[in-house]
This record gives sequence, C-alpha cells and structure tokens, in this order.
Amino acid sequence: MSLSRIVPEVVVGAVVDAELRLIGIDPGLRITGYAVLVSRGRQARVLEAGVIKTTAKLSMGDRLVELRDGIEEVLSQYQPTSMAVEQLFSHYKHPRTAIAMGHARGVLLEAAARRGITIESITPKQAKKTITGSGAADKIQMQRAIVFELALDRIPEPADVADAMAIALCLHHRRWTTPEEVQ
Repeated sequence: MSLSRIVPEVVVGAVVDAELRLIGIDPGLRITGYAVLVSRGRQARVLEAGVIKTTAKLSMGDRLVELRDGIEEVLSQYQPTSMAVEQLFSHYKHPRTAIAMGHARGVLLEAAARRGITIESITPKQAKKTITGSGAADKIQMQRAIVFELALDRIPEPADVADAMAIALCLHHRRWTTPEEVQ
C-alpha cells in the first residue's frame, strides 16, 4: 500500500510550518484510546478521536486481531505521519495487566511500523509536564489543559480518549521544542 506523506524540511530552532497528521495512542487490551491531530506550526486541532474496544469473551489472540483491525482502519483513513504511544509502567501492581498491555502495545507499534509511520514512546510524566508544566499534574489539570489547548467544548470522554489526546499533544509540542524542554 502506498501512502502520501507531507514531510517538512526540518531546521533546528525553526517553527515547522507544514501540516502533519499525528496520532496519540493510550494502549489497552480492553480499550485503546486514540486521537488524530492536525499539527501546523504551533497550532493543533482534533481531526478524530475515539476508542477501539475488544471483545472480552474472545481469546487473547482474537482480541489482538480485533485491536490490529481497529488501528489499521484508523491509520488507513487518517494516514498519520507520526505516532506517539504511552510507554508502559515498569512497576505494575498486577503483572498480568502489564503483560496484556505489552501485547496490545506491540500490535499497535507493529501496525504503525509496517506503514512506515514514525513512532515515539511518551511516559505519562513527560505528557503531564509538556501539557501542564508539571510532571505531577492530576487528571483534572490534564483534562482542563487539553480542553484549553485544543479549544474543545468539553472534557473528552472516556478517559482513554483524553489520555490519547494528551499523548498526541505531547508529540505535537515535540515538533517545535528542544529535547531539553520536553524532559
């Protein structure tokens, strides 16, 4: 499959002015949140956001197929040039949850890599710091910042969508900030 891409000329310290489509992913085996943003310079707007739900009664393999089919549909329709995926925590209280998340995340990364989409991992702390200025921001602070920055009428629901928007916004900000500012 051939995808048309807009690739900006990157100049250190310059604001990138080409319009790009970015996707943020909040991975999960049961529910995966996604948000596709159009990024132009310092402005971003939501093109599409939603969730991919898998059927709980199915086997792990079948649920991963459902997830892959869902993300393939989103990637095919919106053709993002870059993807940011929330990085897994290394201190899950429930190791089975971490393993299931790892399987889901792997399917999502593979689908993007197969299409040649640039992939970045973003920790929740990095997203919080980028969006609110504090790596310790709570959910309410994050949601309010997302509403403000994306000029939304209300807080996005479910939380998986809001988290995906935060991850996508973090990727958007990385286009025009230095690595030192992001950390």
